Amino acid sequence: MDTRTNTWASRLGRFALLGAAATGVTLSAHATPSALDVSAYVDNSYLFLISGLVVMFMAAGFCMLEAGLVRSKNSATQATKNIALYSVAGIMVFLVGYHLIYPAGDWMISFGSGEEDAPVYGFLAGFNMWSEGDRSALDGAGYAPASDWYFQMVFVATAASIVSGTVAERIKLLPFLIFVAILTGFIYPIQASWQWGAGWLSDIGFSDFAGSTLVHSTGGWAALVGAIILGPRVGKYVNGKVNPMPGSNIPLAALGTFILWFGWFGFNGGSQLAAGDAENINAVAIIFANTNLAAAGGVVAAMLLTLLLFKKVDPTMVFNGAIGGLVAITAEPLAPELWESILIGAAGGAIVVVTVPMLDKLKIDDVVGAIPAHLFAGIFGTLVVAANSKEMEDALGHVTYGFDAGQLLTQAIGVAAIGAFVVVTSTIAWLLLKFTLGIRISEEDEIEGLDKTELGLEAYPEFTK
Repeated sequence: MDTRTNTWASRLGRFALLGAAATGVTLSAHATPSALDVSAYVDNSYLFLISGLVVMFMAAGFCMLEAGLVRSKNSATQATKNIALYSVAGIMVFLVGYHLIYPAGDWMISFGSGEEDAPVYGFLAGFNMWSEGDRSALDGAGYAPASDWYFQMVFVATAASIVSGTVAERIKLLPFLIFVAILTGFIYPIQASWQWGAGWLSDIGFSDFAGSTLVHSTGGWAALVGAIILGPRVGKYVNGKVNPMPGSNIPLAALGTFILWFGWFGFNGGSQLAAGDAENINAVAIIFANTNLAAAGGVVAAMLLTLLLFKKVDPTMVFNGAIGGLVAITAEPLAPELWESILIGAAGGAIVVVTVPMLDKLKIDDVVGAIPAHLFAGIFGTLVVAANSKEMEDALGHVTYGFDAGQLLTQAIGVAAIGAFVVVTSTIAWLLLKFTLGIRISEEDEIEGLDKTELGLEAYPEFTK
């Protein structure tokens, strides 16, 4: 069984104990499985696989959102970047990333075809991930090992997608993809191992159910550093004023938002990790409901705030309000009451509206608003875990009620530690790329558009401007 954090291990362990108690059979790869064991194994594996497919569809959501929010002369480039980054992320997770998050997972590290083969650790461990025995055995963890690997892989790709939209319209394609390889192969897996790989954050009781910080803030920090080092687009800030640069296709961006909203049910629901008994499938259903209401709260809050502050409803703020609400609930989508989820999501949407102008004042050019929606809303969502109004039981059996000051401190430590790590490592990676390959296209090429200069093919050849 893979090494897991307290949170993840407790959920899977609870499933295993329930199954064992009901059947009198000890779950292991060598035991004769009962019908109930097999049924739960299949249900848990399907949860990973279907959730993974839904999360994978988020890549299309990011692609549509970004292609719609950039100017038409850069839309083809954004589409290409999103296809490419998903592919690079998958390969990097296969080669090194998963092994860094979950070190010494014995089902992944055998070069041979039988269980007797000696394990091989390190970079080359991924080349033969499952032995013949592992492919057919009822694994002791209660799910098909490859289904978990696939689910984790699409999470990593999501973090990379966050960076893509922020640095759009002025970054070279090749250096961007190299940064994606570094982020998905090393930066993301190392910090994720601190929690999901049973590392030091897990040991101190840090809680991040599906990744408000581990996924979304990580992508947000990397995007923030990239935007600062890269600099704003030509003409974005002139004489102390912000020059709006409207996106090319608002309906396309709306479609992307709906796809992301849909994908979040797999993101949060799949993170329950089990669906083989009534307790777990009920938890998945509650997570779905809370996730949906948080997004709705984010939308309504963003609409009302933009109307109040700017006298008009801003569609881009509304779209990012939904995402901000979704990110905010991701750290704990199971514990809140339904009405609390609306408030948490509304706070995420409000954070987006307030922080977008703040970034402009600092002359940090975030093309699609990913930093407010993923970084700032992610920080809030992680901290608000400490303010649950109903009974919570952690992996050690400790029960807490209401606001927990000690938990707040623990959450803040996790946010700060991951933020510091990602900022430092991303800065090193971005600067190395800047002073070697160069990361920014020329001013002339930027004005011409990346579709022509980087690809030689325009998204809208008859209408590009």
